[in-house]
Amino acid sequence: MTVEPVKPKPRGLMRLPILIGAFFALTAVMAGAFGAHGLRNLVSERSLEVFQTAVTYQMYHAIALVLVALLTGFGLSQRLLGLAAGFFVAGILLFSGSLYTLVLTDLRWVGPITPMGGVCFMIGWILLLTAGVGQQTDQSRG
Repeated sequence: MTVEPVKPKPRGLMRLPILIGAFFALTAVMAGAFGAHGLRNLVSERSLEVFQTAVTYQMYHAIALVLVALLTGFGLSQRLLGLAAGFFVAGILLFSGSLYTLVLTDLRWVGPITPMGGVCFMIGWILLLTAGVGQQTDQSRG
């Protein structure tokens, strides 16, 4: 009787970042269309620029979330990638969310929240960089 060696299953993709990333990408497209067509005559030119900044950063980081999920298939640290995804989500909510709120309402107290979202974005990218560097180090040892 021959026993077949058990082959390890390839590490799967992180499903949640793909779903959240796709959702944020979809809503960025919707927000962009709303900004271009629905807000044009309702808010100032500067407010439209702020709204577009929110849309742009939301889309960049929605794509980053999908990238994080895809990178799990390359053996990078799932812990670091999961943390990066969490910071990207927090960044979208804080950065883009506060900018949308500033444009669409008179709630000026949300302005100081925007930089916290930017810091979350930066931490997410640092974690992604760390995961990549860690992977490079692991490969060079093997």
